[in-house]
Amino acid sequence: MATKTKAFMHHLITGRWFMIFASCLIMAVSGATYMFGLYSNEVKTSLGYDQSTLNLISFFKDLGANLGIFSGLINEISPPWVILAIGATMNFVGYFMIWLSVTARIAKPHVWQMCLYFYIGANSQSFANTGALVNCVMSFPRSRGSVIGLLKGYVGLSGAIFTQLYHAFYGDNSKALIFLIGWLPAAISFIFLPTVRVLSITPQPKEIKVFYQLLYISLGVAGFLMVLIVIQNKLSFTRVEYIVDGMVVILLLLLPLFVVFREELKLWKNQNQNQNQSFTGEADAAAASVIELPQAEAAPTHLEGKNNSCLKNIFKPPQRGEDYTIFQALFSIDMLILFIATVFGVGGTLTALDNLGQIGNSLGYPKKSLTTFVSLVSIWNYLGRASSGFASEYLLTKYKFPRPLMLTLVMLLSCVGHLLIAFGVPNSLYFASVIIGFCFGALWPLMFAIISEIFGLKYYSTLYNFGAVASPVGSYILNVKVTGSLYDKDALRQLEMKGLTRQKGKDLTCMGVQCYRMAFIIITASTLIGCLVSFILVLRTRKFYKGDIYEKFRVELDKAESVPTFSSSGTTTNQAEEPDKTNRK
Repeated sequence: MATKTKAFMHHLITGRWFMIFASCLIMAVSGATYMFGLYSNEVKTSLGYDQSTLNLISFFKDLGANLGIFSGLINEISPPWVILAIGATMNFVGYFMIWLSVTARIAKPHVWQMCLYFYIGANSQSFANTGALVNCVMSFPRSRGSVIGLLKGYVGLSGAIFTQLYHAFYGDNSKALIFLIGWLPAAISFIFLPTVRVLSITPQPKEIKVFYQLLYISLGVAGFLMVLIVIQNKLSFTRVEYIVDGMVVILLLLLPLFVVFREELKLWKNQNQNQNQSFTGEADAAAASVIELPQAEAAPTHLEGKNNSCLKNIFKPPQRGEDYTIFQALFSIDMLILFIATVFGVGGTLTALDNLGQIGNSLGYPKKSLTTFVSLVSIWNYLGRASSGFASEYLLTKYKFPRPLMLTLVMLLSCVGHLLIAFGVPNSLYFASVIIGFCFGALWPLMFAIISEIFGLKYYSTLYNFGAVASPVGSYILNVKVTGSLYDKDALRQLEMKGLTRQKGKDLTCMGVQCYRMAFIIITASTLIGCLVSFILVLRTRKFYKGDIYEKFRVELDKAESVPTFSSSGTTTNQAEEPDKTNRK
């Protein structure tokens, strides 16, 4: 009995569903960059920055969070645990240095040093994304929209999760939030280093149902956090009540273990039954797997052609949906269009999120409401990610509704949130934070799924991270050059009207609707340009999305399922337990 229990526990922690659970936890603590509005005032006041300087630091934060080219390239040649370990180390070092600076435990750093600290801390997020999400997509290619929506959804929830945990651990000390951001994600990543890896594609006929069950649990977490945020905004909680809330949040995060345990128990029982039916099952399975694996690699090799270097084929890409090389994808018109649309479309939502704390201050909202805004953005960021991932997968499968068109519609919706901020309608910031949070979250799963569908999965870890680079480019233009400059100009004008001059080392504060009005009118116009560019991609890919974009994976799985019963079971078991070496060539 003890031997069977030990064997099952090994099967459980090395199974593909436990990997999904581990990845969900890693992603749930990997969204620190979206909480910048919660502690940005601490950074600004303690170090005496003006808004332009704070926005410059914010840009380097966004650059670090989205510049994942290095993590993608490293992931091409190393196992996922290397990526997660590097990311965990960078996370702790970057945010620990920020915490030391803000709490005056070290001498006040130069601006370039703070930019570097934020870049290092935020860049760890791209390593966590690459290590967990990319490898899960490769292991579940037929459910990639659901996988991306689920995992990216947990990233969106991380702001609300961190808010509850930091209140439970540290009370109302917002500087301690920076310290929590430093050590908690690093600890979670190190715990699950051996768990996350690339698994071979195996027949899982009911996998989408399991993803929906995991989605329902995450919706329960989001619903609980939403109710908690509303109550906390109305009432004053004691430290003990915050601790109880934090414990409930932790229990809800562990709830998917029940689904994982059930699914892995089913697979383990089927494996044992099939092994008892035939003594030769494992040998036949090994032989079958030896035959199958080289065939899986044959298609890309044939597409690239004999004796043709990647440089010669840069401008001769394969058909959409096949495996592009890195250079073929980067120099393609489709990638250029997607990059430009992201610069104009996502840059504006990112600017709104980064300035949420200052927007609330300028419009006269109480400090307690600022925490509510960040939490609302986090909840609706999650809902946007989860709904766009699962809904786009359903609409694509059922009605051939193209993901690029949904991307265009989400960008159009975000314009409503930008206009609410621009005109400062009383109490409208609550609605604006909901709309912008939802749209910002919904954009990412759509963009990452589009990249995987058009350019293939062979170099997905690199191409996935290249797509994310467009976001900080837009953020630099709209946040640093437009929003920060206009804010400081209005703040200085207000000082002049009072007959005052700015004192060196003091932060610069602007009050009133006019502080952000012109900036968000410009952002709205920019987002509309992004919509138009995105619609060009809709027109270019309409024939592609009308076809069967998952046909290649369906054929491979049909071949696997055509193997005799005893052999197929053995093959499934062996592939589920060991990493697929073909993805590491």
